[in-house]
Amino acid sequence: MTTATPATSATPATPAVYFRVEPTDPHNHLFHVTMVVARPAAEQELALPVWIPGSYLVREFSKNLQHLSAQQNGRPVPLRQLDKHRWIAECGRGKPLTLTYQVAAYDHSVRTAWLDASRGFFNGTSLCLRAVGQEDRPHGIDIAPPARIKGWQAATSLTPVQVNRAGFGTYIAAHYDELVDSPVEMGKFWSARFTACGVPHRIVVAGAAASFDGARLVEDTRRICEAEIRFWHGNNKAAHSHYLFMLNVVDDGYGGLEHRNSTALICGRRDLPRTGEKQAPEGYNTLLGLISHEYFHTWNVKRMRPAEFGRYDYNSENYTQLLWFFEGFTSYYDDLLLRRAGLIDHATYLRLLTKTINQVLQTPGRHVQSVADASFDAWVKYYRQDENTPNSTVSYYTKGSLVALCLDLALRRHGKATLDDVMRGLWQRTRGGPMSRDDVLQVLHKLTGKDWSDEIHRWAYGTDDLPLRELLATQGISLAADKSAPAQRLGMRVQEGSSGVTVKVVLGGGAAEQAGFMSGDEWIGIELAGGEGWRLHKLDDLTLYAGDARRVTALVARDRRLLRLPLTLPAALPGASSGEPDTVRLDVDNAELAKNWLREDAKL
Repeated sequence: MTTATPATSATPATPAVYFRVEPTDPHNHLFHVTMVVARPAAEQELALPVWIPGSYLVREFSKNLQHLSAQQNGRPVPLRQLDKHRWIAECGRGKPLTLTYQVAAYDHSVRTAWLDASRGFFNGTSLCLRAVGQEDRPHGIDIAPPARIKGWQAATSLTPVQVNRAGFGTYIAAHYDELVDSPVEMGKFWSARFTACGVPHRIVVAGAAASFDGARLVEDTRRICEAEIRFWHGNNKAAHSHYLFMLNVVDDGYGGLEHRNSTALICGRRDLPRTGEKQAPEGYNTLLGLISHEYFHTWNVKRMRPAEFGRYDYNSENYTQLLWFFEGFTSYYDDLLLRRAGLIDHATYLRLLTKTINQVLQTPGRHVQSVADASFDAWVKYYRQDENTPNSTVSYYTKGSLVALCLDLALRRHGKATLDDVMRGLWQRTRGGPMSRDDVLQVLHKLTGKDWSDEIHRWAYGTDDLPLRELLATQGISLAADKSAPAQRLGMRVQEGSSGVTVKVVLGGGAAEQAGFMSGDEWIGIELAGGEGWRLHKLDDLTLYAGDARRVTALVARDRRLLRLPLTLPAALPGASSGEPDTVRLDVDNAELAKNWLREDAKL
């Protein structure tokens, strides 16, 4: 089913800053932007953001800006560059200031901008200069269609002013923050609409194959939205009046970025459900989890957010120690709410939870850096991962979700509240606005009469392993050691292919580190004590060739040099002495207890 955007009109405030965005040169990936500041300052400062909220890395969007020029009253205006992303227009007061420039759009991700002959996409942080001092005034944007390509549509969550049926035309934003928090999708996309708890939603899908089962995706997304609206508001009015999902389908990809009234998503073409096939691809649950995650952010980070994000500073990093809560707790609920919506069963949910637990247990950095410090260091660690990342830090997504799990199960054992109650209590306490760690502790105390500061300090601000085994047992679920992959037993992460085994990461404390392996090594083969040698094509071959031998010599190529590394093959997993094995499985020991936590209408 395909629908078009109806023509819409409104009477908003006159914009103080206006943009016109034109996809004029798709083959060169260039957007042409015209910006008009109605009443500029005498020396109007202009700045392009260096980062986009929700993705904590300085990305230097100004590197894609070119041919910037200005004029006022028909005359050129000198532009003086202050630094990498800021300029001063040396203009006079009174007359509108007009700027023109181009933005190169080569980034296929959800964070920046993309343009070619088949699709266009942009975030305002990549295209829209900020008129410093005028950010709180109304902003308008005119989205134009390509001149020589027919059949394109446009979609955005902004308020339409004068828009044609294809979605092109003028939109309004209350301020700069709203403008740049409303990405735009354009092209020949598939589109559908649905209502969830009375809230109108739209989903647009670009790049899907002809076999794509749109009706199933729409129905499953609707169930997710209804489950999450009811989670936060019960039968009361939702926090948002409309919502837009923008899904870009590629050969192989995954990702999402949340916005206040929309989200931009990427998935692999083979992960979509197919018409006529009852069984969805394995990757479809991953896509549904992504949709659930980004939609949960509508409340948890876009409205209720760290106090440090009360007002974004687009010029530099914005630091907070609370990403373990805003990303981690969202990660806990994304799959759990799929279970509550009836989209996955108990077994599937426990498999997903097992995967998360193993990801954390197989990260030595969990004993080096707390998840709160990992939140603060996201700007230099999480988005700049290298071969030492697993040894030096831990993901605030995965460990943060396990902190949420532990808190939920501990609250259920205590018997007076659940984490659901805490999240809703925080929403009411903060009125859907900025919050701090103290707000979490205050709501916990109010609901339970207990001080939870020690648990929060140990779990989120410490580096000891979480009490997963103990707390899961209270819900009838046991945590047991499981057989690990050869790479994990050796303490390494590898890439296997037709050319052999390449070492990507050497984990601290493992046999590979003790033998002297390094990231980038090509592991060619092994040599046994008797001199017999074997070519290695995959790590599963180790047990085939080594037999019962515990010591072998690894033959490695490094920087075109051939090395012989003495390797002791471990009988146990690295890190097993820390109290938990590095690979575990979850077993249901008491199905009735487990249902209390995992049933679709989960209550205390």
